[in-house]
Amino acid sequence: MNIWLINHYAVPLKYWPGNRTPQFAKYMLREGHNVRVIAASTVHNSDVNLIEDDRLYREETVDGVPFTYIKCRQYKGNGLGRIFNMLEFPLKLDRVYKQFLEKPDVVLGSSLTPFACMEAIRIARRYGAKSIVEIRDLWPETAVAYGMLGTNNPILIPMRMAEKKLYEAADEVIFTQEGGYDYIKERGWENDIPQTKVHYVNNGIDLEIFDQNREKFQIEDDDLDNGETFKVVYTGSIRRVNNLGKLLDVARRIQNRKIKFLIWGKGDELPALEKRIEKENIHNVAFKGYVDKIFIPSIANRADLNIVHNASTPIWRFGASLNKLFDYMAAGKPILADFPCRYNPLITCGAGIEVSNPTVENIAKAIEDFAAMDKETYAGYCKNARKGAEEYDFKSLTKKLLAVMTEE
Repeated sequence: MNIWLINHYAVPLKYWPGNRTPQFAKYMLREGHNVRVIAASTVHNSDVNLIEDDRLYREETVDGVPFTYIKCRQYKGNGLGRIFNMLEFPLKLDRVYKQFLEKPDVVLGSSLTPFACMEAIRIARRYGAKSIVEIRDLWPETAVAYGMLGTNNPILIPMRMAEKKLYEAADEVIFTQEGGYDYIKERGWENDIPQTKVHYVNNGIDLEIFDQNREKFQIEDDDLDNGETFKVVYTGSIRRVNNLGKLLDVARRIQNRKIKFLIWGKGDELPALEKRIEKENIHNVAFKGYVDKIFIPSIANRADLNIVHNASTPIWRFGASLNKLFDYMAAGKPILADFPCRYNPLITCGAGIEVSNPTVENIAKAIEDFAAMDKETYAGYCKNARKGAEEYDFKSLTKKLLAVMTEE
């Protein structure tokens, strides 16, 4: 098949290691398909533009994956500049794709911008190809869940209408959250969007790359190598929305002096948290700073317990698709999720536990229970975590995606 993967942000992995589109492309190519990844030239959250001259588009192959970049304007933050960038990409793509020599059999649009998804559907129709939309965030539902939009905000009406139209127009719809069709039923759209066209392909892990990085990029850290402590590891952003202050509360509550929290990441909340550690004499927490994602396999693999920490929000009723969850599963160590979540992959594969009532006391008790766990039970969680990662390996996920593409 000729497959076009349209994702506004699908730059090569060296710019965005968690990007699933190039990983799908890699394994589609290995299955013998022709693949073209189409993305904006701008690299999100950076000053990098992959087209520095006046060309409308540029093509290159990176790690065997063919990319086509559409020249888009630079922007900072989430203001009007980013909105113009989102609108510019599909408008310019409409001029570019007609110059490609091959005709697609399948066109997949990723919903990190809905505009790119709608353009993908239009292109597919022009060629008589199958159109697929990949829904990675339930938008605008996520904005409502996190309080960015009120439930009565009038802007929700046209946003919901556009969202429904997108699902109706596509031949197939893929959600990264297992409860995607639950969401459609909650909205009352099931008569217009049949369940037969809705599929589930979560985020995942490229075990081939993970295992290579674990061996090649070893981080040196005395706390991580201390065999006398039970190491609870968090990796990720340290911003107000991540609520790491609650982890400090948990650390203070811990009675077992051998338990130590090791936190890797950066964010604007870090200075305040470091001051709090000093002021409150919290001795069992260490902030380790930011590391490149290539070091995460080494860190997570040497933890005794990896923690997926997040705020409890209604959006979790539709499932979880956090990239770090699959990093932790690949590490083959137990995982603690300190927020309730339906369709949680770590629970499904028996890789750890979920604190359904995430009070400070309950989270602290769960951590102490892991530290006191018998070796056989602990080893079972380790085995299940790694085995579960194999289910979410991009080799396996690509086969699921290809099955949707070839479905009659």
